[in-house]
Amino acid sequence: MDAPEEQEAAPVSPSKGGKAGRGASDGAAAEALRVQLAERTADVQRLQAEYANYRKRVERDRATVREFAVSSVLTELLPALDAIGIARDHGELSGGFKSVADQIQAAVVKLGLVTYGQKGDAFDPKIHEALTHTYSPDVAEDTCVEIFQPGYKVGERILRPARVAVAEPAEEEDTN
Repeated sequence: MDAPEEQEAAPVSPSKGGKAGRGASDGAAAEALRVQLAERTADVQRLQAEYANYRKRVERDRATVREFAVSSVLTELLPALDAIGIARDHGELSGGFKSVADQIQAAVVKLGLVTYGQKGDAFDPKIHEALTHTYSPDVAEDTCVEIFQPGYKVGERILRPARVAVAEPAEEEDTN
């Protein structure tokens, strides 16, 4: 076993006058320790901030990956949801198929899928895809007058724009 190293006591300089010289040296050593403590405290605070930022970034990345995965699965289910909607519109949902369709629709709603696009909605090219265009004196602004396919979104991500027929206000003819 190694014997613990003993620190040698610093010799007292006769020119500094014994205890008076030791006080100045102790003050300088204390100040050096305070500076080191401040540096180490700043290092620890920096590391804590970096770790907190890292955790936030990882959580944000996980949420993004989850949203992307859910969006991909829901995008693949859109044709099936369209078929269910058409069957429901034509009164062809009954029996076991109705039960399965209801369960599928409940599951996709639980995953955050939102259906949008109603007749009479104001046309917004960011969320609607105009398939036909007409003029009508019955509307005051560009309006969705028919919905060919509903739109779907998850959160703020548009999976498919609503496919619509748009009516624009008819221009008034001058009677001069």
